[in-house]
Amino acid sequence: MTQDETPKPSTDDKPDLEHLDAALTHVDQQVSSGSIASGAAKGILYSLIETLGALVGDPDLPAHARSGYEGLLETARELRARLEHSK
Repeated sequence: MTQDETPKPSTDDKPDLEHLDAALTHVDQQVSSGSIASGAAKGILYSLIETLGALVGDPDLPAHARSGYEGLLETARELRARLEHSK
């Protein structure tokens, strides 16, 4: 019998701030251009907000990283509010 040698992701890896920022920027651009359905954008934003909220709440997160995630979280919440008011 052979063992599965697929590398397992580390449980303490945090997503790169740049990747989350790129995701948020992409959603914002798609919303602004009307290229994405409102419901789809809300779903993506929900996931981003949940992820960022979990990261901000991590007590082991260094302060300099926390401030970056907090900024993205605020931006995501503002975009969500814009979507809610544009009905």
